[in-house]
Amino acid sequence: MLCVDVGSTFTKGALVDVASGNLLATASHRTTLPAPLPGGEPGGDVLQGLDAVRAATEERADVRAGAVLACSSAGGGLRIAVVGYERLVTAEAGRRVALSAGGRVVHVTAGPLTAADVDQLRAARPDLVLLAGGTDGGDSEVLLHNASRLGVARLRAPVVVAGNTEAAPAARAELERRGRKVVVAPNVLPRIGTLEPLGARAAIREQFLRHVIGGKGLSRGTRFARLVRAPTPDAVLAGVEVLADALGVDGAGGDVLVVDVGGATTDVYSVVTPQGEDGAAAAGDVRSRDVVAPLWRARTVEGDLGMRSSAPGVVAAATAEGLLAHGEEEALGAYAREVAADPGVVPPDQGPDTRLAELAVTMALRRHGRPGSTASAPRPLADVRVVVGSGGVLRHGDAERRRQVLDPAVADHGGGWRVPAAATVVVDDRYLLFAAGLLAAEHPDAAAALARRVLIAEVSG
Repeated sequence: MLCVDVGSTFTKGALVDVASGNLLATASHRTTLPAPLPGGEPGGDVLQGLDAVRAATEERADVRAGAVLACSSAGGGLRIAVVGYERLVTAEAGRRVALSAGGRVVHVTAGPLTAADVDQLRAARPDLVLLAGGTDGGDSEVLLHNASRLGVARLRAPVVVAGNTEAAPAARAELERRGRKVVVAPNVLPRIGTLEPLGARAAIREQFLRHVIGGKGLSRGTRFARLVRAPTPDAVLAGVEVLADALGVDGAGGDVLVVDVGGATTDVYSVVTPQGEDGAAAAGDVRSRDVVAPLWRARTVEGDLGMRSSAPGVVAAATAEGLLAHGEEEALGAYAREVAADPGVVPPDQGPDTRLAELAVTMALRRHGRPGSTASAPRPLADVRVVVGSGGVLRHGDAERRRQVLDPAVADHGGGWRVPAAATVVVDDRYLLFAAGLLAAEHPDAAAALARRVLIAEVSG
């Protein structure tokens, strides 16, 4: 079976024997988007790149690929806007769920929508709106008001309603009456302190596949939309979950931390085991001490931290955090502006690139681990047993570069959370976690075997 990730820049494939879980071949090809490529090359159809990856893996493995499972972040990925009842409660719950579902949260608003709020929502150009609000049996007025506002707004994006269960059918009826595409999911915050993401996450994935992926103009016909099973970040999170579960079965402890350094964003995934009071809350025995309970299997995405288009954001964030040495801001800032203006550049000197990646990892991990509010606790990462690095800067780097970039995960004590000092640090150098995630539902044993292969490329130092 061929697993393919169609990214905004490259399309990557992994050919897997699902009977044994063996990796047969990998390949990559420049993503063939409809728009002209950098350098003036003509664009095309994303299936051209996908088919090129298929041909390359078949040739290397000397077998036919058979079925294809794909995920995609091409065309900018999944852009989600969150509309909630109160910013610190349901809007925050909705934001966390949207991130875990593989979306990039481009707008968050709370309270009754005004005309100005709707204008800002339209300007964010979301692919999907997550409408939350009210605990079960609680306030319904705001949810219904916002459904009415979204119904008359000039928005083509589908709406996932994941608020007050009693009010949700009326909200759906109002949206459908106005011709909006809508689906109802279980409330993301049925009670204060109880965050339930899985139903909304599944609904977001369904809407992505049904209405979003086919509407980005990436391919003619319906074949591509039929192949795609999930947004890429959702597939990666599923792969991280497979790895954590496999480690738990192997007796090594299942807590995993993954940092993926990209050109536009740096994503952090973690799967941690709740303990003590938090463990009881996660099991449903008691209410979480936080107003919005943590997600124990979570993802955060930092849209201002990346190696190319958002490189200036790395320098700005590092400066604000006091991470740069004297005189470093000016030189690194100039380099960041240069690569942001020409994302396809391959710098002859890898030093500045390595430093950018190190800072992006530092800031992304600090944001992921820090508490969401003064009343919350930091994310419990001290018992993480495996830290996985991903991204081109790591896959194509030597051992020293990998060590420098990933060192903050186990040695940065300035972030406000306890670092996993006993963790093994590895690099997903074959880019397999997405494939494990795509295989997880239908071929769990093959997915687990593939995830274990990630542990091979250990970072020395």
